[in-house]
Amino acid sequence: MRGRGGGVAGGRLRWAGGGSRGRQIAKFYNSLGVTAVVCYYRLGSAGYHHPTELNDAKRAVRWFRSNADKLGVDKGRIGVIGFSAGGHLASTVGTLFDNGDPNAPDPIDKLSSRPDFLVVCYPVISMTEGYMHRGSRNNLLGPDKDNEEIARQVSSERNVSPHTPPTFIFQTDEDTVVPAENAVAFYLALRKNKVPAEMHIYRRGPHGVGLFQGDPVLSTWGKHLAAWLRNEGFLSPASTKRGAVEGTVSVNGTPVAWGSVTFTPENPHAPEVTARVMNGKFNLPARDGAVLGKNKLTVSYTSAVAAAITDQDAPDGSVSTTTLSNKGGEALVWDVKEGAGANKLALELKWE
Repeated sequence: MRGRGGGVAGGRLRWAGGGSRGRQIAKFYNSLGVTAVVCYYRLGSAGYHHPTELNDAKRAVRWFRSNADKLGVDKGRIGVIGFSAGGHLASTVGTLFDNGDPNAPDPIDKLSSRPDFLVVCYPVISMTEGYMHRGSRNNLLGPDKDNEEIARQVSSERNVSPHTPPTFIFQTDEDTVVPAENAVAFYLALRKNKVPAEMHIYRRGPHGVGLFQGDPVLSTWGKHLAAWLRNEGFLSPASTKRGAVEGTVSVNGTPVAWGSVTFTPENPHAPEVTARVMNGKFNLPARDGAVLGKNKLTVSYTSAVAAAITDQDAPDGSVSTTTLSNKGGEALVWDVKEGAGANKLALELKWE
């Protein structure tokens, strides 16, 4: 296992995601090299109401952080994932966290409860709007279920701040149990606060699908999550560095008007980045640049460009050069180095 951590919480505040679906998600994370734990928290159906659930989840994040060295994980790469009402719990951990109590007698309580990333799936978000899930509100608030002030306090779309961690959102349009307005409201609040976020809303799919591996379309959301975790840098060590890259691309001496250059590092868990080529040029700053070290290059450009260059008909779509050849005939690998300026590369391709 590499140094990351993830938590799982799920279900309408009546049951925790520790059953088969909780284990399924934990195993999914394991397949990415992520250490995962299933969070069991006290439930409204057992007489526990807000803020008990939130305190349990915050305690779980603190516990994981306090045991990071023992578990071999990075205490700065701890994420929380939640489904449905568990998505609400995850969203509240990501918006109502605290930095810990330095005077607490328990050393665990001295640590921050802020996750480093969030994943919320068909989440309950609002406890006040017309699209709220009434059952979740009743279970969460219990005797205070009609208290609008408390309901507003735990409506996560109202609590997003610039300090909310980067978030991935998965939702289906057909979900009538927890309508997509919840996910959209949370996304818009994240966007307003300039929090990095990615949202995928699928047309088909009922509520509560989990990974839904039997559906060849809907199951792709897990692949999108894996790509997001990778390219946001959560699957590689915090020490992973990037370098600025810039350059030019031409085919048979003609600058590529529209295309891309992808940098794929040797480490399959490190971020893979793609630079957009316009008028033969590309540029990525260090913040979004290629991972330092050896990267395989893939260049793509539109068929219209290819046809103009070669005076030949080309199929619709894109022409991808995945094995750019150097003089030795091997795939072109470029060594990205750290330095004061950008790594510069001129790609001169020949189509014969």
